[in-house]
Amino acid sequence: MTAAAQSILSIPSMPFDENTYLAYWEGRKDCLVFDPGTEPYKIFEAIDERQLTPAAIICTHGHADHIAGNGELKKRWPDCPIIIGKGDAYKLTDPVGNLSAGYGMDFISPEADQTVVEGDVLELAGFKLQVLETPGHSTGHGVFVAYELCPVQVFGGDVLFAGSVGRTDWPDCSFEVLKRSIHEKLFPLADDTIVLPGHGPSTTIGREKATNPFVGL
Repeated sequence: MTAAAQSILSIPSMPFDENTYLAYWEGRKDCLVFDPGTEPYKIFEAIDERQLTPAAIICTHGHADHIAGNGELKKRWPDCPIIIGKGDAYKLTDPVGNLSAGYGMDFISPEADQTVVEGDVLELAGFKLQVLETPGHSTGHGVFVAYELCPVQVFGGDVLFAGSVGRTDWPDCSFEVLKRSIHEKLFPLADDTIVLPGHGPSTTIGREKATNPFVGL
């Protein structure tokens, strides 16, 4: 009997080129939506094409480009919980905190239905995800690690990018804190671990340890 395969689809949103991820298992009708961006109709199209229903909306952090689609998804699926790290939950409803006010947009998301902290484990839509707190780009930033996938995959938000790292020039950012998060939380993962970042292409832990010009070893 052939084992079911998981699919993880990247859906970029403009103008920030943010990656929303749609994660689901072949043969199941539920899915997870990570970091809904500013073009939610693209997410709807991907979900409808596959005849799926979101089991949760998971946000790695509370910056506007990663929460802008929450409201539209909640309108369509009001029972679908919004999940975010405890430290960034306030940003969902605070345009200054989520940085949208600075762009003249004032994005406001519905409040979190569930907050998570270091070590929490989410079991949703056939996925088992462990929460690692990774501040630096945002004080309440977290990543979600699917240890049971082969290779391991990390829904990483704006921490570690292919050849780069998340910005640290906003009020609650710190490059030193971000670097420590990467070295202490991400680099101990296996080298073949896939990082699914909030912007740009996927990468691996091994590649970034060896070649990342900002935090590589």
